[in-house]
Amino acid sequence: MTLHAAGDWDREAGALDRAKTAVMKADIVIATMLFLDDHIRAILPTLVERREACDAMVCLMSAGELTRLTRMGAYRMDAPAKGPLALLKRLRGSTRPKPGGSANSGAGQMRMLRRLPKILRFIPGTAQDVRAYFLTLQYWLAGSDDNVVAMVCSLIDRYAAGPREPRRGNTPAAPPRVYPELGVYHPRTTQRMSESLALLPPAKGPRGTVGLLLLRSYLLGNDAGHYDGLIAAMEAAGLRVIPAFFSGLDARTAMERYFRRDGVVAVDAIVNASGFSLVGGPAYNDSGAAVETLAGFDVPYIAAHAVEFQTIEEWRARRTGLVPLEATMMVALPELDGAICPSVFGGRSAAPSTPKKH
Repeated sequence: MTLHAAGDWDREAGALDRAKTAVMKADIVIATMLFLDDHIRAILPTLVERREACDAMVCLMSAGELTRLTRMGAYRMDAPAKGPLALLKRLRGSTRPKPGGSANSGAGQMRMLRRLPKILRFIPGTAQDVRAYFLTLQYWLAGSDDNVVAMVCSLIDRYAAGPREPRRGNTPAAPPRVYPELGVYHPRTTQRMSESLALLPPAKGPRGTVGLLLLRSYLLGNDAGHYDGLIAAMEAAGLRVIPAFFSGLDARTAMERYFRRDGVVAVDAIVNASGFSLVGGPAYNDSGAAVETLAGFDVPYIAAHAVEFQTIEEWRARRTGLVPLEATMMVALPELDGAICPSVFGGRSAAPSTPKKH
């Protein structure tokens, strides 16, 4: 297995060539989180060339032209849905909640994602490959080490071909491990993540209480150095911090559960450290629903973000600071929700010894 970060392609000599070579040799290709036009143009022709020759190509959470390249057994995402799959698509409806939708809209999408493989299990033919796609998405969205290993095993177990075909049925994979969609996090505790506020250390003479919103994916991926530093800095300033995590699409349920006590607002400010919209995360923006929720809390709502599409060193050296996509997703859209004081608080360093965020 080799890993290739698209962010390295225009800053590290030979990185793009290595990625293309790896794709052309790979038996299974997984592409995810590719949205920037430069990245898409760089790798799309190679993916198209390799698509029919590899055992499987799985494209997740990326631009449409990449996602449609998914080919898993008899399932081709660029082919029209027929029979039971077309019916399923109509029953499923839109994956995007309507503006002003319920506070459970994001959680509802995750429930649907877990439910679809159970439904598809009883539909023969291509539906079994569609089921494998949704299972792969489940593994990836709850991307702990255990789930990533199981994801790879499950793809090998189903799609190994040619001289690798004996691995089919002989590479068992654990089912997707389910983690709480919501909870609290603290780096100085043994458990680190819990659905109970009892996890958090007792406050010591706080100057105020901050509700801090975190993305669950960084916690599951053991890539939370930037969150740990932010929590430590706030506590060193005498603040009590309630670090609440959510799965990434909708933070409202986490706010209601952890930032209120018996229906009363229990925080003096809310800091969204996810870098994305309050409702919709990186996928969409429902500012009307966000405004309604924030009005109910009536405390300052601050946007904070780690740089995602460049290193900290590049951000510091760039005259414009953020790249256009960062400025849009992490500043402009949160401001439509009502966020103030957009601030960079972390990111990935270019130093080889510090590959994760800090």
